[in-house]
Amino acid sequence: MLNKLLDGFAGKLNLSKWATLAKCSQDTALRDILDLVERGVLAKDQGGGRSTSYSLAGADAQPIVNR
Repeated sequence: MLNKLLDGFAGKLNLSKWATLAKCSQDTALRDILDLVERGVLAKDQGGGRSTSYSLAGADAQPIVNR
């Protein structure tokens, strides 16, 4: 999944897209995404709820974890 993001993923990455691309449940996708956010690899974009999206964290991005 990270290789797809690094190769220029088209559009915004959200929970449903992650689950579809990784061929896993949405619960597993959420755990994966939250783990990467916690590690500082992904950053939560502005917005929330059903429109929550994630992108690769920049050098100055602060990880956001909502558990």
